[in-house]
Amino acid sequence: MPRGSLARHLILRLLPPVLILVALDLTITWLVTTKIHLEVWLLRDIFWAMLLSQFLLVFLFAWVLISGVRSSLRSINRLADDIKERSLDDLQPLDPSGLSTEIVPVVARVNDLLSRLDDSVQAQKRFIGHAAHQLRTPLSGLKLECELMLANELPDDVRRRAERIKAVTDRMIRLGEQLLVLARADASARPQDTFERLDLAEWVRMNGAEWLPRARQQHVRLQLAAPDEPVWVDADPLLLSELLGNLIDNALRYGGSVRHIRLQVNATPPALVVEDDGQGIDPADQERVFDAFYRSPQSAGSGSGLGLAIVREIAQAHGAWWRLASRPQLRGTRVSIVFPGPRIGANLNRQ
Repeated sequence: MPRGSLARHLILRLLPPVLILVALDLTITWLVTTKIHLEVWLLRDIFWAMLLSQFLLVFLFAWVLISGVRSSLRSINRLADDIKERSLDDLQPLDPSGLSTEIVPVVARVNDLLSRLDDSVQAQKRFIGHAAHQLRTPLSGLKLECELMLANELPDDVRRRAERIKAVTDRMIRLGEQLLVLARADASARPQDTFERLDLAEWVRMNGAEWLPRARQQHVRLQLAAPDEPVWVDADPLLLSELLGNLIDNALRYGGSVRHIRLQVNATPPALVVEDDGQGIDPADQERVFDAFYRSPQSAGSGSGLGLAIVREIAQAHGAWWRLASRPQLRGTRVSIVFPGPRIGANLNRQ
């Protein structure tokens, strides 16, 4: 039997107790046959004594057997717990250390399957990223041609068609940009390598101000509430800009009768909250709005359904939690992103 095999472990674990049980059985048999006088003991007493000793030996043997099997399966239970605690996106190989030699080939085959599945998923993501990148140049050219056409005198029907082409082109360009952000925010791309320590309050002041012209154009009041002292987080500024932009864009695009959008930064724990007073989200849709390409049937604006999916992916990449509150708890919609706080140099992971 090879070293580390389950059979070898069971034999080594069970052999000493079994030998002790056999010795006890022989001792009891020797006592009954040599030390007990038949004139003192009746045959009935001998029968009950032998029966009681056999029950005791069977109980001890069953306990030793069960404890030995449980100790042998402990490593398999650890492997099962490891698989259970994994997220859906974690396709890293399983650790075969400490497993019996009978289980190692199964783990090796599972690791090979996970490796091939990860290669397939990464190939799909690379294809989406490359396709979105390649489409951006011709779409930008098409948009420029539409703008040049619209700058000239055109018949009304031609102008309407050119405006529709420009609107569709803008949507396609936005979709390509969102797909590129999704590829960048993917955990396998290790966005943590580009993290910087930044003041969340000051960062929101600067980036939120960029949305003031559009908010004023739609007659929406954009407010900011942030502490005066710094709120430090480790984040990728580009991804964080996309997260904030998608939250504000969703409020402006789908809020309906929204009149106020409030940006709030909390210090303990570090958190970013975007709240509007619009029409809100139906309770039936609140769990699905973070799914990619999902759009509520009651949604009036145009879009691809990637905005909140990008928010979720960026939050996961930063090790942050997100929470959505809407009807009937409040009138509009509130999305809270809670960050884990600064971790650079702390040797902690962001899983």
